[in-house]
Amino acid sequence: MDRRDFLLHCAGGAAAAALGAHPAPEAVAAPGPRGDRMAWWREARFGMFIHFGLYSGPGGEWHGTPTGSHEWMRHNARIPDDEYRRLADAFAPAALDADAWVRAARDAGQRYVVLTTKHHEGFALFHSDVSRYTTAHTPLRRDVCAEVARACRAHGLELGWYYSIMDWHHPDYLPRREWESRDATGADFARYVAFMKAQLHELLTRYGDVAVLWFDGQWESTWTHAAALELEAYCRRLMPGVIINDRIDVAPPAAPPPGYRRAGDYVTPELTVPERGLPGQDWETCMTMNRNWGYAKDDPDFKSVPTLVKLLVETASKGGNLLLNVGPDGDGRIPPPSLEGLAGMGAWLRTNGRAIHGTVASPFAAPLPRAAGAAPVRVTRRERALHLFLETWEGGPVVLPGVREAPRSVRVLGAEGTPVAWARTPDGIALTMPERGPDLLVPVVEVAFASPVRVGS
Repeated sequence: MDRRDFLLHCAGGAAAAALGAHPAPEAVAAPGPRGDRMAWWREARFGMFIHFGLYSGPGGEWHGTPTGSHEWMRHNARIPDDEYRRLADAFAPAALDADAWVRAARDAGQRYVVLTTKHHEGFALFHSDVSRYTTAHTPLRRDVCAEVARACRAHGLELGWYYSIMDWHHPDYLPRREWESRDATGADFARYVAFMKAQLHELLTRYGDVAVLWFDGQWESTWTHAAALELEAYCRRLMPGVIINDRIDVAPPAAPPPGYRRAGDYVTPELTVPERGLPGQDWETCMTMNRNWGYAKDDPDFKSVPTLVKLLVETASKGGNLLLNVGPDGDGRIPPPSLEGLAGMGAWLRTNGRAIHGTVASPFAAPLPRAAGAAPVRVTRRERALHLFLETWEGGPVVLPGVREAPRSVRVLGAEGTPVAWARTPDGIALTMPERGPDLLVPVVEVAFASPVRVGS
């Protein structure tokens, strides 16, 4: 990093320290109840994650050698900062169309978008008064965050910002990589925190309403629980209704002291759906469509549409949200297999979205059993309806254990002429599926009731 950039960062740190002590009066308001800000998120169930940065151009290859975990390529390939930052000098994604990204999310049935405004590499996709390591100082000269924000407003999606606490570029971020050769003499982590606040102030005051702050990179020793609580309070002063994920904070102690509260609104399992969900907590699984987050020219292992739909069904049936990632390439294009997967999910949701959006977890302890060899049936619930997902169609009964009320109606969404009989049994309402089912991907049987669903013993 040259001296001009270092001085700019230091100036930014001083500005941010002032912001932390005296937030702009027009930006300060009392936060509403937690449930109020979480309401839309719980209804949404499905969002788009976008990983895009300097790493997108090389696509996981450095001087002809694959690096693995492509958004981590600088770390994995041990690339010196001065060499890596040359990627910014050539950053000019010719096909970057934020509106197309957001339209793809909208058409897929996703209700919110979370963009990597700054990943661990430290490069920002927005114009910043406290950094030259941004899109404003590249051949692109565009504010990608502004374009995504406009597209989200135009298409009715909620806007979210990913922001990495860890920063491999900033001269004050500590600890340095163990392989780094840059001199850390004079580095001041408190000054880095002030810089980070300045950038978060920009992200929360320049782009209209921000629904989600998605932090990451909080696991190194320099970040603390006290710092997390203070940063959470700072962000809420700027945007009272913003939802913040758990990665703003460090792992909780094995024996939390009385009164302990971990910062953040919801937890974020990664690349997995918890076996039984996380009852009593708001949670969101973040998942890739292939094996990488950033664009990966060497990774064709994209999930099929049936796999993606079943992943969404599993997540919703356990009471969670699915944040499904795309990694645009160096030109800004979402890879065709990702677009095909999104389009397939959108087509399925246009018929079955009422069984996902606005639902809560299954009232049953486990998926409903079927005959040997048949996939068990996952369930979501609305106040007066149950939705049964048949990953494989099998004729015969499905019992809703503990449900005593007679259904008002039973229908297969998108194939309402499919006859599904029902009867009361000692165990609960039994539905009988015909031997031949509709030719649909994961058919959904909606069982509606005249009063709120109740499940007894």
